[in-house]
Amino acid sequence: MKLIIANKNYSSWSLRGWMALKAFDVPFEEVKLTLFTEDFYQQLAMYSPVKKVPVLVDGDINVWDSLAIAEYVNETYLAGKGWPEDRLARAVARSTVAEMHCGYTALRSAMPMNCRARRRVEIDDAIAKDIANIDAIWGEQRLRHGPQGDYLFGEFSMADVFFAPVVFRFMTYGVKLSELAKAYQQTMLNHPAMQEWLEDALTETDILEEDEAGESV
Repeated sequence: MKLIIANKNYSSWSLRGWMALKAFDVPFEEVKLTLFTEDFYQQLAMYSPVKKVPVLVDGDINVWDSLAIAEYVNETYLAGKGWPEDRLARAVARSTVAEMHCGYTALRSAMPMNCRARRRVEIDDAIAKDIANIDAIWGEQRLRHGPQGDYLFGEFSMADVFFAPVVFRFMTYGVKLSELAKAYQQTMLNHPAMQEWLEDALTETDILEEDEAGESV
C-alpha cells in the first residue's frame, strides 16, 4: 500500500491522509510529489481523475479524497477503531469532521498551512468566526471526554486527524485560544506522528508564494 502526498510544509490535505495511516500504525509507502509542477499532475493522473492529493493505492484499489481515505482505512485496517466506540460520540465526531472537511473557508484561505513559518495575518470577522467555532468544538469535546483521554473524544480518532492541519495553522499564525483548546493543541503537537511530519516539513526548501500569507514575525 502506498500514499501519494505533496509538500509536507504546505499540503494540509496530504497531512490528513497521512495521519489516518501513520497515527494508527498502518504500514504504507510514502510517495511525495512537489506541488503544482508538471510531474505532479502527470503522476497523479495515473491514480486519480481529479489529480489531487492525497491518493491511497492499495492493490488494485485507488482511493482519493482524505475523508474517503479515512473511512477506507477505518473499515479495512482498523475494524472501526478509527472512530469513538460510543454511538453518540461517534456521531458528533463525524459531524465535526464533516464540518472541517467542507467548511471554515475563510480560515483556510487566509491561513494556508505553512509549518516552518511564523506569520501574522489580519483577522476579519469571517476568520474570527471560524476560529471561535473551532475553539468551541475543541473546548466542548475536551470538557466532555477529558476522563477518557487527552484527544478530542478521549482516545485518538479520525476527528483528531482532520483537525491536525488546523493545529499547525494556529501555531503558524499565533492564534490565541481558550485554555482547553490550547491544551488540546499542545497534545496534538506532541503526538509522535505530528512531530515526524513537522520534522520532515522543516527540511523542505520549496517555496509556494501563494501559501506564504501575511507577514513574518
